[in-house]
Order: sequence, then C-alpha cells, then structure tokens
Amino acid sequence: MQSRGRIAVIGVGNEFRRDDGVGWAVLARLRERPLPPETDLATCDGDPGRLIGLWEGARLAVVVDAAHAHPGTPGRVHRLELDAGLLDRPATTSSHGLGLGEAVELARVLGLLPRHLVVYAVEGADSTLGTGLSPAVAAAVAPLVEAVEGEITAARWPA
Repeated sequence: MQSRGRIAVIGVGNEFRRDDGVGWAVLARLRERPLPPETDLATCDGDPGRLIGLWEGARLAVVVDAAHAHPGTPGRVHRLELDAGLLDRPATTSSHGLGLGEAVELARVLGLLPRHLVVYAVEGADSTLGTGLSPAVAAAVAPLVEAVEGEITAARWPA
C-alpha cells in the first residue's frame, strides 16, 4: 500500500537542560530504526516559527516535548491530538517560554497546520543545566519510541 504524504516527527527541547532533552532522546532512538522513507525526523528548540516550518505540508506531525505539571509525576506521558484546529490544553505547560499552543494557534491562523497533529508531552523532574535525563524520564523514552512508531504505522496503513 502506498503512503499518502510526508510524516514529520519533531523532538522539541534542549538536550543540555536535563529532562528538557526527552524529545531529542526519542529522536536519537528513532534514527536507529528503519522508518518509512516519507518520515522526516527533526529536533527543534521550540520556537513557534521553526516548529511550523518543520511540520508545514505534513499529513501527520508527531511532536515529543517535555512539560511541567503542577503537581507533577516525572515520566508521566500525556498524548494530545489536534482536533479541528484546536489542541486541548492539558494540566501541563511547555518547558519553553512560548509553547506548542502558540505554534498551533499561529499555524492555524496562517493555514499551515499539518492534517493531523499528535503531541506527546512528558512530565519532567529536572530542567537544570546539564546532560542526561532523570531516571523517571529516561524510563519513558523506550515506550515513547514505540508509541511514535505506532503513530507512523497507523498513518501509513489506516485500519
């Protein structure tokens, strides 16, 4: 069966701010796996303009980002889907000044949203300067890689 367009997988964050690098860690693992040729992998610092450029024209965009939650459970993963141009607001916020919500709203206004957007937001424990994920967030990486691969497979061969 043939694919129906580009799939963008974007790891958002900063690999030098501990758990904020979870998106980058997931992308590093995905780069080691055989993925369909229409899958583009990219990392991003979270700038709304760069995010929009990375998912522009994609039929599916999957974004993995760290999040802050109050109260939080480090390593807990939230899955959010774009629905009619609006992203449900979770009880978490991006670990960046301008978040994914702003990028989604700007892309909606400009008509640059992907056809389908899935966000995996991972609650972090430590965003101080340094490398390496906290144990709870590191434990979430392998299941996230599997989940993202599942999104790609479902987009290629719909049920």
